Amino acid sequence: KTLEVVEMASTDVEMRVDIDPDRRWEDLYRLLSRPGPSAGPNFFPGDETKELLHNLIRVLVVGAGGLGCELLKDLTLLGFLNIDVIDMDTIEVTNLNRQFLFRKCDVGQSKAVVAANFINKRVPGASVTPHFCKIQEKDADFYQQFQIIVLGLDSLEARRWMNDMVCSLAQFDDDGNIEPGTNIPMVDGGTEGLAGHVNVIYPFVTPCFECILPLFPPQVNFPMCTLADIPRTPAHCVEWAKQLEWDRVRPFGDDTDLECDDPKHMQWLYETALKRAQQFGIEGVTLKFTQGVAKRIIPAIAATNAIVAAACANEVLKLATAVSRHMSTESGGHYMMYQGGDAIYTNTLSHERKDDCPVCGRKAVKIHVHEDITVAQLIELMKEDSRLRLKNPAISVPADTTSGMKTIYNPHVKSIYERTRENLDHPISSWIRSSGVELTVDDPVMATQKQVLVMFS
Repeated sequence: KTLEVVEMASTDVEMRVDIDPDRRWEDLYRLLSRPGPSAGPNFFPGDETKELLHNLIRVLVVGAGGLGCELLKDLTLLGFLNIDVIDMDTIEVTNLNRQFLFRKCDVGQSKAVVAANFINKRVPGASVTPHFCKIQEKDADFYQQFQIIVLGLDSLEARRWMNDMVCSLAQFDDDGNIEPGTNIPMVDGGTEGLAGHVNVIYPFVTPCFECILPLFPPQVNFPMCTLADIPRTPAHCVEWAKQLEWDRVRPFGDDTDLECDDPKHMQWLYETALKRAQQFGIEGVTLKFTQGVAKRIIPAIAATNAIVAAACANEVLKLATAVSRHMSTESGGHYMMYQGGDAIYTNTLSHERKDDCPVCGRKAVKIHVHEDITVAQLIELMKEDSRLRLKNPAISVPADTTSGMKTIYNPHVKSIYERTRENLDHPISSWIRSSGVELTVDDPVMATQKQVLVMFS
């Protein structure tokens, strides 16, 4: 037996724990050492599969919050010893009630770094590499390193970006078949109060996240006149600061968009909303409330996180070893939903791939408009279109230039924005002379450019 020193999860007391190498993975090896009726066709029992699990498979966990902490714990205790974790957030006091890898002394530090250090100390042999940054700061070469990607995210925008990135990595041969190893499977876990889901996405095999986006209704917005003139609730004050005052003041520079995960941005939002509330005699605006409204936060339940993360880890084990058939259309469904409100209920089902999906279908989205529509109106139309649901798109059109494209509007780069914002009031027909022209669109919710086919009605 070897002796390992680990830090106890519930106290700061160090304790010596006996680890028997022959028994550590005893239950896991029972599954991996012999065939079974549930095993997939590519399952090969024996030492090679064990070596694959412990040393060759590299997993990326996206998010180190409530789900992420559970995922890191579950995956390493299942034998996945080579893991990367990426998260841009820092630890807050309110995280400590359920994100059990963190302590009070960790407040203000990177979630990814602290979580990785904790797991590396606690699980012998584990090698968890942290990345303290936004997912958008990593390029395709980074994501291509992994055999499986697991999402523990709390926003649709981040899920859509990751889905687009993973689908963009897939490559095809001359016969239209997927090149082996390029369609990286992704397991998406999500929780909302006492409800949750697990979705196994195999690019170009199962529906991608964009295919099932209509299952997630658009966020409810308040009437603009209420926000601007007669706020009645604390939420109205926060939304006023977020939707109107930020764009008017631009407190951190004209080229800086509001980031709800940036503590400085949230502090400004809170102080601005508080002044608005005091002006109209409204009580209840706090920093925590402001964060909840701005980020559309629904209170997290630790038990739901544990259930969903365990189901995700189970699917990762199946995908990595084929010891059992992973969730798919053939096995009964790729999407598991969990409801724990009134009772414990789960259901596994399948959805259909959308032939016209702009991500996994790689098809241009066709929009019918009048030729007099302005660029600003077209942008609003693309934001509201259920197939696109864009956030803040930049638009380029085919042109006789070196690159073959001309930017007619770009809100993301200050110098280009200053040069192109006057185009918002011009009709799109100023650049598109006939129906059937494809626009190229860049948007924060997408990792790659998308095509929009404009048809004049």
